[in-house]
Amino acid sequence: MFYLLGSVASMFWVDAELGSDIYLDGIISVVDAKHGLQHLKEEKPTGLINEAARQVALADLIIINKVDLISEAELMKLRTAVCAINGVANILETQRSRVDLSNVLDLHAFEGVSGKSLQQKLQLEKEPHPHLDKSIVTSTFEVLGSATEEDLNVFIQNLLWEKNVKDKKGNPMEVIRLKGLVSIKDKSHQVIVQGVYELYDLEETTVKWKEDERINRLVLIGRNLDNDILKDLFIATVTKREENS
Repeated sequence: MFYLLGSVASMFWVDAELGSDIYLDGIISVVDAKHGLQHLKEEKPTGLINEAARQVALADLIIINKVDLISEAELMKLRTAVCAINGVANILETQRSRVDLSNVLDLHAFEGVSGKSLQQKLQLEKEPHPHLDKSIVTSTFEVLGSATEEDLNVFIQNLLWEKNVKDKKGNPMEVIRLKGLVSIKDKSHQVIVQGVYELYDLEETTVKWKEDERINRLVLIGRNLDNDILKDLFIATVTKREENS
């Protein structure tokens, strides 16, 4: 089920005919308030990702259901664990699965129209927050300036396809979800980058850049992510050529 979420999302980027008939509005994951923390704490054999954490990591919206069955202190612990995995997704708390449909429909999480709201969500945190298994984190960084689309593709493909980027301990970084706003040379509008596992997409938004405010702001969710290494790699890959030209 957890791999299926990513596979379904990716289909909309590789199947143009499918994308012309329907569109991906967003990924919603439901967390059981009573047992959610227990599942997130479950240890897996070395090399495997906790499936519950994977589902939370993929989500654009996370619904914590049955909150009436736990105390406020327990709910706070669960929210903290969920936010540590996915610091970008919105969180709803519900009882008996009762949700206002306006909160779960028309998310437009994968569309350019979400440029303004995504920019508000991509607030940088000083340090990536480790998940309970200490390997899954939400990593964020920003770099001033603009990038060529070619160099940006090289950076993303090294992460998602080649998987040759490693942390300080030599562990390969594994990206489950990627979101960001980037500034592309010769494009006047902000560009959204979205990635799910090995597939990603770039889409120009309706929001124009102010020339003195161009910035690249990325949020990555996955295993063994290192903020400093990722930022340094982005600068070396995406901005170095501009400095040398």
